[in-house]
Amino acid sequence: MLTVNQTRPTTGAGRISKVETLSLGTSWRDFSYVRISTDEGLVGVGEITHPFRGVETCALARNMAERHLIGADPFDTEEIWLRMYQGDFLRGGDVGGIVVSGVDQALHDIQGKFLQVPVYRLIGGACRDEIPVYANGWYTGERTPQRFAELARDTVALGYSALKLDPFGAGMGELSRAERRLSVDLIAAVREAVGPEVELFVEGHARFAVHEAVRIATALEPYDIGWFEEPLPWTHIARYRDVGARTTIPISGGEHFHNRYEYAPLFEHDAVNIVQPDLSMVGGYTEMRKIAAIAEMHSMVVAPHNSNSPFCTTATVHAAAATPNFKILETFDSLLEPYVFEALRGCVPVENGRAPLPTAPGIGIELDDDVFAEHPPTGGFWNMFAPGWELRSR
Repeated sequence: MLTVNQTRPTTGAGRISKVETLSLGTSWRDFSYVRISTDEGLVGVGEITHPFRGVETCALARNMAERHLIGADPFDTEEIWLRMYQGDFLRGGDVGGIVVSGVDQALHDIQGKFLQVPVYRLIGGACRDEIPVYANGWYTGERTPQRFAELARDTVALGYSALKLDPFGAGMGELSRAERRLSVDLIAAVREAVGPEVELFVEGHARFAVHEAVRIATALEPYDIGWFEEPLPWTHIARYRDVGARTTIPISGGEHFHNRYEYAPLFEHDAVNIVQPDLSMVGGYTEMRKIAAIAEMHSMVVAPHNSNSPFCTTATVHAAAATPNFKILETFDSLLEPYVFEALRGCVPVENGRAPLPTAPGIGIELDDDVFAEHPPTGGFWNMFAPGWELRSR
């Protein structure tokens, strides 16, 4: 299994013959993709975006091709997944996890195109007719209650009925009294602006010590928060339960784990109520299905993380459609420049906070190389622990 078998019979999809990478620059971050071709002319795409290590993910994807992909049957997803993970001695980590995830997406894309069915048909079929989506990135502006309230109203006017925000500025460990008061005031202003029927999710970005997270959660309880996400560093997953036991707000997390092995402590400690695997980080469809099933065994629901491009939004819609314990999907799509959608032809539309079931074979998106050439990667970096990060370099 850890070497490419080129004698085993294949389907008419052929064998992998070529692996390419492409990156697209935007004012927010660079988006990166792996494109896999077979000797029968089929092409599949997966997302390998890293917030600031796109050069590394692209290089590893190309190197993985020679070691583990060229000559392989694109239908042998379990074997290929194992070969990349075990054969490359990845031992976890974000660059390797992202590359395995993107390759797995591309393989499913090829399978769907060969069989002429959307990917969700390959991973369990539809459990629902449409996918609820919440907005993130909408609070790109001055960090004041008035401005956040205005931006929240504008986002709800686009049809979203659920919003997520990080109100904590550059906070880390403990907040000062003034910072804690401002953070809570921001949430209060947004709740007043959008009314009681809109879901509000609070993002912690793994910032706090246990006692500070509890103090913040207690202060937020009057505002009917749908979840408190990553209140502690993911390295402290065993302490998440201490926060959850002292608040009525559900606790969510898991975006930083790259496979079921890294997820194991989260389940062992009953750390969260809501798990948040990222399709472009957790190992693709092959691994996400397993994590969702384990979550269901623990009476947890799945709200996939997605701070990537509209490609990942569409790819994750397929996963959400086929996941029985799915809750809601994240998107930053409304933050992006129009040319991003020209570069990614075929993205499912998000309208009134919902995405329809995809109908095209595979994932349903093709890359426009000309648009990529017009918008090369910038190599930018923005630090979520620096003052003003919520402006997202805008």
